[in-house]
Amino acid sequence: MHYEQLDALRRQHPAWRLLRADNAPLVLSFLGKVFVEENIRAISASELESRLDDELYALNQRLGEGAFPKSPKTYLNDWAAPESGWLRKYYPADSDEVHFDATPAVEKALGWAKALRERSFVGTESRLNTVFELLRQMAFGAEGDPRVRLAELRRRRDAIDAEIEAVAQGRFALLEPAAQRDRYQQFAATARELLADFREVEANFRQLDRELREQIATWSGAKGELLDDLLGNRNSIAESDQGRSFQAFYDFLLSHDKQTEFTELLAKVQKLDAVEPDPRLRRIHHDWLAAGSRTQATVRMLSEQLRRFLDDQVWLENRRVMDILRGIEANALRLREIREPDVVMGLDATAPEVVLPMERPLYRPVDKAPLDSAGITDAAEDVDADLLFQQVFVDPARLVDGVRSALRGRGQIGLAALLEQRPLEQGLAELVTYLSLSDPGFEVVFDDGQHEQVRWCDTDGVERSARIPRVIFTRAAAPEEQR
Repeated sequence: MHYEQLDALRRQHPAWRLLRADNAPLVLSFLGKVFVEENIRAISASELESRLDDELYALNQRLGEGAFPKSPKTYLNDWAAPESGWLRKYYPADSDEVHFDATPAVEKALGWAKALRERSFVGTESRLNTVFELLRQMAFGAEGDPRVRLAELRRRRDAIDAEIEAVAQGRFALLEPAAQRDRYQQFAATARELLADFREVEANFRQLDRELREQIATWSGAKGELLDDLLGNRNSIAESDQGRSFQAFYDFLLSHDKQTEFTELLAKVQKLDAVEPDPRLRRIHHDWLAAGSRTQATVRMLSEQLRRFLDDQVWLENRRVMDILRGIEANALRLREIREPDVVMGLDATAPEVVLPMERPLYRPVDKAPLDSAGITDAAEDVDADLLFQQVFVDPARLVDGVRSALRGRGQIGLAALLEQRPLEQGLAELVTYLSLSDPGFEVVFDDGQHEQVRWCDTDGVERSARIPRVIFTRAAAPEEQR
């Protein structure tokens, strides 16, 4: 990321503002406990003020009176203000009391703060397996050749048959305790991140709804084009990329077979001796379902509001059309009693002006000035033309053969050592050619941290020297070694 992007995030992003706030520990601890740990998606203002009042009382008792002097209501209003953006303050459709919900910025800041804690065990194997499996799914999921797909399926079938045969003979290896802890750690982190993503998905749906409303409010084209642009699919919000991805996840979550399998697997994993079970993960799939249901309800509510908003726009446009028509009718009735000579209408012209393309003049080429070379004479200066033929040509093939010969009995050789065996014959031009060699049989490595002195004698017998970075020619690996 560039400096300007990071500076804009520092000044504008709510999560960064939260980390910079003086009362950031209070905000993160209280909002994280209510909205993240307890997975509360909507809470009334009175209940949240009561819980914050208890929290402030306990903190003032421990830290001293006056550590947090404001009232709970003031704190909540400050956190929900546009310049903070840590709480969403709204009225639900079925209530006249203010409710609160945390914004995605709270979970982003809380996740960053939790990542600062030291971990006694950091697993990597399970994440590598996950990355490998994702790559396999993408590669073969996009494969259009049936033969490639059949070859992959047969390979998997052979591997499964071999594993079945080994298990039938009693030859199988159990997952080690370290590998169990590794996979459980990744499962717990992914499960929490997935639960946190629901709040961001819901916020993105609301942003999409606002963008659609702005498009409707500022539309200047035909009404039919607007309807085709917004409602060409069943639902503009549900048919977005994020809507389709969320709907696929929600359908998977509502599957009874998948829920049953997930519950059985989770209960079995929680009983393993090698892992330290997280009590919150026992009902994580129920938390997913509750958060998904709320997000689904939000999408449905936004879609209904969008339809009503669009219907209101159509009604206003129809009303304006009717007002214009009534105005025309009123003017016609008012002019009905006026005599014809008194009704005057002006025209800009009696006939339209027609300009045909063939009436334009054709292209006319510009006359070129003639060049007269008849008066050219030989120059009076005496120029030595032998300098044009004293050019030095260095054959790179000869130098490549020399490097290959030197690498036959060793893995690498420096340029200085090579020049001791094969001194420069063409001076500086040959040295520069060594620096630009390229061949499949070896690689050229430049070490800018070390320098070496190279010497040679030119054609006049004068000794020359140059100080260059250390250059090493390394023999390339054979194809069998690369595999």
